[in-house]
Amino acid sequence: MFKFLKGVVAGSGSGIKDLPYNVGEPYSTAWGSWTHFRGTSKDDGSPVSIFSLSGSSAQDGHIIAGRNGVKRLRTVRHPNILSFLHSTEVEADTANGKHVIYIVTEPVIPLSEKIKELGLQGSKREEYYAWGLHQISKAVSFLNNDCKLIHGNVCLTSVVVTQTLDWKLHAFDVLSEFEVNSEAGASAMLQFEWLIGSQYKPMELLKSDWQTIRKSPPWAIDSWGLGCLIYEIFSGLKLAKTEDLRDTSAIPKSLLPDYQRLLSSNPSRRLNPAKLIDNGEYFHNKLVETIQFMEILNLKDSVEKDSFFRKLPNLAEQLPRQIVLKKLLPLLSSALEFGSATASALAPVLKMGSWLPSDEFNGKVLPTVVKLFASNDRAIRVGLLQHLDQFGESLSAQIVDEQVFSHVATGFSDTSAFLRELTLKSMLILAPKLSQRTLTGSLLKYLSKLQVDEEPAIRTNTTILLSNIASYLNEGTRKRVLINAFTIRALRDTFSPARAAGVMALTATASYYDMTEIATRILPSIVVLIIDPDSDVRTKALQAIDQFLQISKQYHEKMNSGDSHETSAVENTLIPVNTSLLGWAMSSFTAKGKTPEHGVATSIKSETPVAPAGSNTGSANKISDLTDHPAPPSPTSTDGWADAEQAAFDEDHRNKEEEGWDDVEPLEDFKPPSAPSAIIQAAQKRPVVNSAASSARAKPRKSTSSTPEEDDDLWGSAPVPPVKLVAKSTEDDPWASIAVPAPKTSSKPLTGPRSSVSAASVDESDPWAAIAAAPPTTRVKPLALGRGAKTKAAAPTKLGAQRIERNSGH
Repeated sequence: MFKFLKGVVAGSGSGIKDLPYNVGEPYSTAWGSWTHFRGTSKDDGSPVSIFSLSGSSAQDGHIIAGRNGVKRLRTVRHPNILSFLHSTEVEADTANGKHVIYIVTEPVIPLSEKIKELGLQGSKREEYYAWGLHQISKAVSFLNNDCKLIHGNVCLTSVVVTQTLDWKLHAFDVLSEFEVNSEAGASAMLQFEWLIGSQYKPMELLKSDWQTIRKSPPWAIDSWGLGCLIYEIFSGLKLAKTEDLRDTSAIPKSLLPDYQRLLSSNPSRRLNPAKLIDNGEYFHNKLVETIQFMEILNLKDSVEKDSFFRKLPNLAEQLPRQIVLKKLLPLLSSALEFGSATASALAPVLKMGSWLPSDEFNGKVLPTVVKLFASNDRAIRVGLLQHLDQFGESLSAQIVDEQVFSHVATGFSDTSAFLRELTLKSMLILAPKLSQRTLTGSLLKYLSKLQVDEEPAIRTNTTILLSNIASYLNEGTRKRVLINAFTIRALRDTFSPARAAGVMALTATASYYDMTEIATRILPSIVVLIIDPDSDVRTKALQAIDQFLQISKQYHEKMNSGDSHETSAVENTLIPVNTSLLGWAMSSFTAKGKTPEHGVATSIKSETPVAPAGSNTGSANKISDLTDHPAPPSPTSTDGWADAEQAAFDEDHRNKEEEGWDDVEPLEDFKPPSAPSAIIQAAQKRPVVNSAASSARAKPRKSTSSTPEEDDDLWGSAPVPPVKLVAKSTEDDPWASIAVPAPKTSSKPLTGPRSSVSAASVDESDPWAAIAAAPPTTRVKPLALGRGAKTKAAAPTKLGAQRIERNSGH
């Protein structure tokens, strides 16, 4: 039955040869003649407890009783009984015949030492003792009522505490069957009763009155032992004599009646341990009820679970902190991991986890949270994103890049706008931990699609996010993405906060642009916004113009001073300015981006989207009511932030959504003056009505514009009309030497209606007409008409026709 090993290495710290465990330092107390050691596994270093018992020979009474204890512990299994792992018997001294029995169990600590370590006081101590007594009572009831066994020596030393602070019963050397019909007496029942201290024996056992014992219920002896245990834990003293049990001053009043019944002088009237659990008023407290609910969580319906988890964060504040961290938190984490807990359990898990040191949080809570990202439950995903700020900093870059991002990214294309926006906002925390390959190959493609999302708030937040993560992009990606994203899309969005966000994003990322880009692409795009209908956009545009003009002045001064490193010098002067702007963007995003705990079905219009800081009250009102701003069609195709010329002419690639920015060449491969020239030309020509060309332009504008809004709004939903107007005019333009050459596919779109627009838009007899400013006398009125509601460029011609009709009538 037992495996005998020869040889013992000297010293308790060395352990036994061939035993897969290392024996450590002993505890100060243990039951009977056993010694309780700390130990570890040789395989993985996991902690264990090792109990050893020595005897003078193989037939020593303690060794025989120890073998009985090993056999009972191995065969009796219950959640509140010590878990058996391994055992062996060693002939320690061949010459003297000394034997040692080793039992390896789960890691535990003697109850008396754990009580001193916890140091609980007041109601918290009472609650913990109630939970511990509840567990030991269940173990004793299992032995007496279900197994018809008698433990024989329930006391303080026969109880140990696990790492999760559960109380467990052990010391089974005296354990025996309850032989009701046996006439053999002590030889068949409690044959090792001599190991029990006299102070723990009830009167019938002390007198060896086996006839009375056989007539008593199976729990009579162990109920007496429970009374001894209650006395010892509340008095804090080891029971010295039986008469001490009469001192009830330390016993709680709610437990006193049951305590007296457990110690009844009549064995048949002693309280059944099962009744102690059911009838004890003492056991009805918050800690016991909370742990009991968690242990039978699978039997509860979703309504009960949600109600419980909503109350749990506040309840945990009132419970003993160490019990919460070592007992409740592991139970809750396990329930979340294996699906028995609902999404509402995530909030209490993270709150409890925040009470742990960072290393323990990373080892006990974070692995469970990372696994939850793979869940298909939308409510779980929403909960993780809503609470990401509580654990996101603890996630390593490797975990985010390899395990988390792929699951989070599914939210970018979710049908729920609320989840899409939560996913977008989570990137503020996750993006800095992503590799360049993931940033440029995956994230930017998702952001490109979100910038033309049907929800205005999502488009606005995408621009804000992009400005915040710009510092994590490599230089080539920044040159290819930022200006196109902010000028071609954000500044032309029909949602005014999105345009304002685009302006602020350009100023926040100003240090990434050289003077050529500022002068030819950024400033022309912002200048147009000084006539924007929204006052907040106009204000931000003027502020941005001032900043970029200041940068231009600095550049000019550097050039005049003959500095050969003028570009780098200008960029260095921008750092202090951009620091404050980036700080604004980040604080605005995190402050307003923390959404309250909504359900999955919560509409996005109930949530205040992130908007640029400094917005006036009117803009804030516009952001909050998203239903008043219908989503415009994409100002460019959804294949990425393409260059203006590509957006106008590459019709074959405009619908390839999966391409992202991969089809966009680096900015240095293009000649930038073309795009701003197109914007300047469009801004100058649209409000100007030439008498010779007004009638010719009117019809093509109507045929190429799908809606009046697209026709009248420079930043509207039409796919960048200013660029199309300049495509053909470059042939006669003396500025063509510095303009971008026409794309190879330009002949394809020019064969359609666009060719008529381009032909009618440029006076071929005047090569300067394309960039000439409008006459001063006609500047104000056409601008008002161009930005008015559904006003066409041919309006002056129509007015002239009306005057002719009135004259002919007279």
